Amino acid sequence: MARLRVAEGDLLSALDLLDEAERVYVGDYSPNVQPIHATRARVLAAQGDLADARAWARQHQVGADDELSYLREYEHTTLARVLLAEHSVTGASETLREAVGLLDRLLAAATDGGRAGTVIELEVLRAVAHRAGGARDKALVALEHAIELAEADGWVRVFVEAAPALSDLLLELTKRQPRSDYSRELLAAVTANGSADSEPNDVARSGVPALTDPGSGSRTTLIDPLSDRELDVLRLLGSDLDGPAIARELVVSLNTVRTHTKHIYTKLGVNNRRAAISKAHQLGLLSYSRNR
Repeated sequence: MARLRVAEGDLLSALDLLDEAERVYVGDYSPNVQPIHATRARVLAAQGDLADARAWARQHQVGADDELSYLREYEHTTLARVLLAEHSVTGASETLREAVGLLDRLLAAATDGGRAGTVIELEVLRAVAHRAGGARDKALVALEHAIELAEADGWVRVFVEAAPALSDLLLELTKRQPRSDYSRELLAAVTANGSADSEPNDVARSGVPALTDPGSGSRTTLIDPLSDRELDVLRLLGSDLDGPAIARELVVSLNTVRTHTKHIYTKLGVNNRRAAISKAHQLGLLSYSRNR
């Protein structure tokens, strides 16, 4: 649920949920590769609370020069996010160098380990870092690689989260490949989420065919509107979570998630996850809060 609240932009509620999750968490014999405290640090960084995010790194002894391991990969990726957030505020070149160095080492390890999902996230973060450092060509290469890997599963959320820093790069890549439906879907999603670096009319000025009429989409255009729970599932379909992870996030069974997903596909008139997210952005469904 905390991830869902982050996707909705409700960071305070996300922190409350994570605090409660950390309070009641009981470990088992499985390694905790995505600890709650690291997820909380990501939300703190996104919220601009850099002091507490840095305090997390000190408390849990997460450093940019650490020896890397799979079990702490999520924590070190979180640290890279914190460093990038700090650089965006302070402009400190040393902080950016730390972030780039850490991301490069993490990327090599994730690539060697065949962890495609992590590679996508790291390449997006590397694109952010290189753009911040003025290395635009490197940023474009990293972003293009992320898009190539993400297209098969229709990832959206990881790009949207970085939209303010990457919208101009995504626009440039879309111009280079005007026939790429996936790139246009990502650009539409970024634009729909109000990127700070891209004007709403940038898509039209680029010569890239728009996916939607921005003024035409709304939840009421569906003959059979999605329920609140179906909207919850839909938002998580736009993340990098698989079915079992979505079930855990919503505290329901996998069969329930599959049933909701089937209903979503039917109501949207689509037959796969990527098409559902694209259609949802066209209709403006993902801009609705759970309470509407």
